[in-house]
Amino acid sequence: MTVARAPFAFTDAAPGEIPWAALDRADHLRHDPVALGALWAQSRVLLLDADGQALADAQRMPSTPRGEQLSEGPGGVGAATFLGLDPEGEAWFSLEAALTAFDAPQRIDLRSAATLWPAFPASVFAQARAVQHWRNRHRFCGVCGSPVAMQRGGWLGVCGGCGIEHYPRTDPAVIVAVGDGDRILLGRQSSWPERRWSVIAGFVEPGESLEQAVAREVAEETSLRVRSCHYLASQPWPFPSALMLGFIAQAEPDEPRVTEELEEARWFTVEEIRAAQARDDAAMDDGGPLLSPPISIARWLIEQWLARACATASSSGVR
Repeated sequence: MTVARAPFAFTDAAPGEIPWAALDRADHLRHDPVALGALWAQSRVLLLDADGQALADAQRMPSTPRGEQLSEGPGGVGAATFLGLDPEGEAWFSLEAALTAFDAPQRIDLRSAATLWPAFPASVFAQARAVQHWRNRHRFCGVCGSPVAMQRGGWLGVCGGCGIEHYPRTDPAVIVAVGDGDRILLGRQSSWPERRWSVIAGFVEPGESLEQAVAREVAEETSLRVRSCHYLASQPWPFPSALMLGFIAQAEPDEPRVTEELEEARWFTVEEIRAAQARDDAAMDDGGPLLSPPISIARWLIEQWLARACATASSSGVR
């Protein structure tokens, strides 16, 4: 069985190369406004509207003008966020579209872009969207209420009143494929699309380890006790600013009891998961349960569990 690569993993990068689909964030350039100004004219600029959608062409592909094409409007390198350098050394920035006179035929949200765009521009969009969300919500200091001025290429906010520094935040969340040896635990929320099922997830609380967060979230949402867990991979989830930390866990084979967080939770067998995978093809959809989209770490974790369950069955002679 072929197992999908880990989301945003290092496995496709040769020694010394940047991980796949990632910019070199070039931190050393963020404090150098002269260098950023010199890069601006020939840089690529991803423009985002007030809702965090990217400007796109008629085919919904990225519309990334050069900095020199954005001479009209109050925007510019001083208002932009420096995202980094691509493998060819070309600089990338993001900027609010309203600060320019540039326009494009369409707008596209990040979830849609993740399925339509190549991996590299999609990852740039994810980075830009998360930073834009932080900047838009930190225009004023949370300590004294004074305006905040952006520095270091858009990655540092300095309060004009008390001088405190504000940095972009990422909220850690655990996401876990829970098994009991033969089955995997999936749940669904009432707000999800009909028939959609996924693994258990939740934010890490102050003062707890990741493993403690796994055990707590599973217990809170399904009343099941986790016996063991270990970390597998992570995926940035800029909706708006989470980092999903993926685990696989073993739990007691009791029947789950849901609280207000989930509408339903139940165990799924290997055969049921295989059938759900097949429903990705509309021609194979028989109206049964659907899994998380393939772009998500949730789906990757389900497939990791499936591969391990099948390998265990094979080694024990079970067909």
